[in-house]
Amino acid sequence: MTLNAHITKEMKVYVAGHRGLVGSALCRALKRKGYGTLVTRTHAELDLCEQQAVRAFFALERPEIVILAAAKVGGIYANATYPAEFIYQNLQIQNNVIDSAWRNGCKKFLFLGSSCIYPKLCPQPIKEEYLLTGSLEPTNDAYALAKIAGIKMCQAYRKQYGFDAIAAMPTNLYGPGDNYHPENSHVVPALIRKFSEAVHNKDASVTLWGTGRALREFLHVDDMADACVFLLENYSGAEHVNVGSGKECTILELAQRIAQIAAFTGEIVTDTSKPDGTPRKLMDSAKLFGMGWRPKISLQQGLEECYRDFSEQHRSSSGADLAHASRSPG
Repeated sequence: MTLNAHITKEMKVYVAGHRGLVGSALCRALKRKGYGTLVTRTHAELDLCEQQAVRAFFALERPEIVILAAAKVGGIYANATYPAEFIYQNLQIQNNVIDSAWRNGCKKFLFLGSSCIYPKLCPQPIKEEYLLTGSLEPTNDAYALAKIAGIKMCQAYRKQYGFDAIAAMPTNLYGPGDNYHPENSHVVPALIRKFSEAVHNKDASVTLWGTGRALREFLHVDDMADACVFLLENYSGAEHVNVGSGKECTILELAQRIAQIAAFTGEIVTDTSKPDGTPRKLMDSAKLFGMGWRPKISLQQGLEECYRDFSEQHRSSSGADLAHASRSPG
């Protein structure tokens, strides 16, 4: 198999993890771009940790394009509490899918990772070359190590077998269908939920953890999916590619934007007894931008869309219902 294999929109595409935030956005993007044959399986239909099941699936379907968006994911608490599950399951998933894709004639493979692969105290903005230059954040090092292994496996199969496997590392993602769980969600959906409930309950204030000065970069998941299709069509290199917006804001600024969208008129209070986390985390996406891709969805536009999404999902829900709502089925 030659590198930089030509792909067409008539090829069969398998999206692993199609029901998650990223996977569902990938399916939308592929359909918009005219890819007509999408193959998907739910976790109940195919356990990606089971090697024989994965091998049988690939032998049957023989997808020509594969995107690996399936992974065991979670927040700080889950990563710190269940590191064995995070490293074992993610290694199993990617080992099985990458190897079976190669064995069954896949012409283009895209592995999706995370910005947590980079060292905890990384220079900013974060360049691809900073990988493995320092110690990882200890609270999620098991997950990060699995994702690093996935990058290295793609590179090894490219070097030894000529397998056209590429890898993309997204920044903080948000978008419709996100997880709005009160304890396990990321910052954008967590704040959307918090301000929505504050308006509903007529609360006088909303409290943020930390000083609110920590800087974060956000990318709409539909932009991420668009970048993935762009990379499939235009990139064939061993080095992974950062995918970000190139823009950042403080957590306080983010909260103020969401408060305005929610029509919350109370006070935003910062609890400085709580940690800020990493002071700054900005991806250097110059490599991707240099290829000609740019994000299209502004943070304001994306937040407004997500607030509508949350409101539509939970318009008729009670407070008790909300506590169990909007968990991605995987």
